[in-house]
Amino acid sequence: MAARTQEIEAPDTLARSQAALGNLRETTEDMIGEKLIINMGPSHPATHGVLRIVLELDGEIITKATPDVGYLHRGDEKIAENMQYNQFVPYTDRLDYLAPLANNVAYALAVEKLMGWELPPRGKAIRVICCEMARISAHLLGLGAFAMDTGAITVFMYTFTEREKIYNLTEQLTGARFTTSYTRVGGQVRDMPETFITGLRQFLKEIVPVINEVEGLLTRNRIFVDRTRDVGIISREDAIAFGLSGPNLRGSGVDHDVRKANPYLDYQNYDFEIPVGTVGDCYDRYAVRLEEMRQSVRILEQALDKLPDGPINVVDGKNILPTKQAVLMKMEELIHHFILVTQGIEAPPGEVYFGAENPKGELGFYINSKGGGVPHRLKIRAPSFVNLSILSKLLPGHMMSDVVSILGSMDFVMGECDR
Repeated sequence: MAARTQEIEAPDTLARSQAALGNLRETTEDMIGEKLIINMGPSHPATHGVLRIVLELDGEIITKATPDVGYLHRGDEKIAENMQYNQFVPYTDRLDYLAPLANNVAYALAVEKLMGWELPPRGKAIRVICCEMARISAHLLGLGAFAMDTGAITVFMYTFTEREKIYNLTEQLTGARFTTSYTRVGGQVRDMPETFITGLRQFLKEIVPVINEVEGLLTRNRIFVDRTRDVGIISREDAIAFGLSGPNLRGSGVDHDVRKANPYLDYQNYDFEIPVGTVGDCYDRYAVRLEEMRQSVRILEQALDKLPDGPINVVDGKNILPTKQAVLMKMEELIHHFILVTQGIEAPPGEVYFGAENPKGELGFYINSKGGGVPHRLKIRAPSFVNLSILSKLLPGHMMSDVVSILGSMDFVMGECDR
C-alpha cells in the first residue's frame, strides 16, 4: 500500500517541480531580457530631419517602434484659410522643400480644378518640365543620402554635383534656386528663356552617364546589397492598407502612378514606363527611384522636342492679372489689377481634391470653398506623413542597425510630414 501511495503521489511531485522550474525561468527571463527604451532623434542624422522614433529594444532586436512627429509643425493648412489662393504659393515651397517646383504645380492644379480652368498646351508642357526636374533633383538627394547612410560616400558626391546643375537651371527659370514660387493659379510667372532650354538639353545628356555610374557603384556592391536586400520588406497588402504612395508603393509591386492612373498635364501623351519592384525591400525601393530618374529624362526630352508655342497662362479677363504695360497705360486695367491683388480671384463655392505624383508620392490638396478669394478649408495629403505611418509595423523584428537603411529607403521629408 505504501508503494502504491508513492506511485500515486509521484506525478503530483513532478508537476510541482515543473511549475517551480517554470516560475524560475519566467523570473530569470524577466531579469535577463529587460527591454531598453531609447530615443532615435529628433536630432539624429539618419532621421533626415526632426523625426523622433521611440524604440524598444531586446538586445539588438527592435520589439516596438513609435514614430513621433510634429517638431516642424507650422500650421500651413490654417494659414491657407487666411490667405488668398495665390498668396499661399510660397508656402507650398516649404512642404517637400527638395521639390518645390512640383509642390507649386500640384497646388495650382487643385485651385484650377476648383475654378474649372485648363492651361494652354505650352503652359502644361512647362509644368511637366518643372515636375520632372523636381523628381530628378529629389531622387538624386534621396539616393545620395541613402547611399551615405549605408556607407557609400562617393555616390553622395556624384548626386550632389548633378543637383547643383539643376539648381542653376532652376535659377534661370524662376530667379530662385531653392524656394521657387514659380507657379501661379492659372499659369506661371514667366515663360522659359531660351538659355534655360539649351542648358536643360545639355544637362539631360550629362545626367544619364551619372545615373549609370551610380548604378555601377551600388547595384552589385556587396556591402550595399547586404544592408538593403531582404531588409525592411513591405508586402503588397501592407503597402495598400497603409496608404503608401510613390516609389515606396511601387517598390512593393503595386503598379500605380497618378500620372498613368489619372493623367493630368497631358501625361497620357508622353511615352514612359512605371518601374515596379518585386520584393518590397530597401533594395527594391532604391532600384525603383534609380529607374524613375531615367524615365524622367525620357519625359523631359519629349517635352522639349514637342514644346508648343503660344500663351502659357489661362485666358480669363476677370481673374488673371493684366500685363504690366496695360496696368501702366489704362485706368480699367489698373482698377482690375487693384481688385485682384487686394481681394483675390473669385472662386466658386464647392469642394475639390487633386492629387499629383510628386517624388515622395501622391501630394493631394482638398479645397472646400464657400466662394471668394480665400478657401474655407484646405487639407494637404502629405505623402511623407502617410508613408511614415507604417514604421510602427515595419521596424519591429529588425536590428538596430537596419533602422538607418530602412529610413533611408523610405526617402521622407519632414517639411511636408509636419506641415
